[in-house]
Parts: sequence; structure tokens; C-alpha cells
Amino acid sequence: MKIRVGHLYPDYLNIYADRGNIAVLDRRAAWRGHELEVTALSVGDAVRPGEHDLLYVGGGQDREQALVARDLVAKADGVRGAVEAGAAVLAVCGGYQLLGRSYRDFHGIDLPGIGLFPLETVAGERRMIGDVLLECELEPGEKRTLAGFENHAGRTRLDADALPLGRVVSGFGNDGESGFEGCRAGRVVGTYLHGPLLPRNPWLADWLLAQALAHRLGSGEAPPLEPLPDELEGRAHEVSAGRARSRGGHF
Repeated sequence: MKIRVGHLYPDYLNIYADRGNIAVLDRRAAWRGHELEVTALSVGDAVRPGEHDLLYVGGGQDREQALVARDLVAKADGVRGAVEAGAAVLAVCGGYQLLGRSYRDFHGIDLPGIGLFPLETVAGERRMIGDVLLECELEPGEKRTLAGFENHAGRTRLDADALPLGRVVSGFGNDGESGFEGCRAGRVVGTYLHGPLLPRNPWLADWLLAQALAHRLGSGEAPPLEPLPDELEGRAHEVSAGRARSRGGHF
């Protein structure tokens, strides 16, 4: 089956090897007999509901975020329409911030967001950098760990009723205070985890693929995926998780 991915601003938002997340999705889809069709959606390109099963946006510096912020706002109706129609979304770091309501950068300039996530972000003076480990429960009763690398000055505050992606075991997370990282709204996931994220967390890659397939099939439930031999991926996860554990928590 063809899984259609809309990659937002790959020419602007691709810091810390975030493009590698697309490579992982492509390989894991191909190993199961599916084809990943990736379309670049940059400045001036429209997002049309129904055209993509998964939208992906990576991270960038403040300069790149400023260059795309208002264009993303112009795409807001299309992005929201795609999500309402069941498309999945993965947003990393700068992309995560711009899918909230707003981002105030280090110079005090307010960049508009599209309000897909119920959150706001303000840049702080000190960067939060290092390996991070989360405990997540994307499916009820199924707790998993996410390991990655964070490097951000933004302090992201979720609304009281917002659902975080996970609980911080080690690292800073959204703001270095709340104990939470990322945000999740149905099939939409936002996170600060770079590195890239998916090579060391194959279960999340498969969750996203399954959500995209559900949209492709017009189903409310994600189809089961054939397990893959993930020995190397598991080792990568453990190495990253071990570094985060040795770093310790901040709460």
C-alpha cells in the first residue's frame, strides 16, 4: 500500500538529522511491502486535507522558524483539516513549537503558531541540552520508553487539560519544571527529541505508520503491523536510554 507523507519545510527545518526520521519510516514501510511516497511542502505550497496520511515537520533555529512561521499560518486550515480527516502528524522541536499557539524567541519576537497543540512557548536564557528518557503510554495500558536528545531554549507550557507525550524519567522535557515532555492529541505527536528520534525508538515509528495506514484505509483503528527483527534498534535505544539515566533526572 502507498503511504503518502507530506514533509513540511525540509529545506528550512532539518536540524540535528531530523530528516533521518523519514528514512526510518521509509525503510520500515518497505520491509512490510508498503511504499512511502514523500512530498516536500515548502513556502507557498498548499496542504490539502485527504492528500496525505502523515504530515512531518522537523526542527530549526529561530531564523528558520521565523522564515516559515507566517507561511505555516497560511496553511493552518489545510493542516487542521488533514488532522480532522484522520491524518497523523509528527512534529519535532521547532516544528513542535510552531504547531502550538505561539513562540516568543530569544529576542522577544512573537512568532504565530497554528494552535494544533494547546500550548505556548517562550525562549529562556539557558539551553536545555542532553540525552532524555521518557515513559509514554500512547495505547491504554501499554507503557513504553522513548529515548532521544534534547537541545532547546524554549520553555513550552501545556494547557491544564493538554496531554503530554510522556513523563520525563531523565532530562529536562518541555520546560525543565513540569516533568512532562511533548504533547499528544490523537494521532498528532509533538516532541523536543532529536537525534533523530525514530532510529532508536522503532515502536514509535511503527505506531506512526499504523496511524497513517488507518487514515489511508479510512479506518478508525490502526491495523496491526508485522513485527520486525529490531536487535540493532533495541541496542541503540538502550545505549541512548543508558546515557539519559546516567545523566539523572531534574525533578
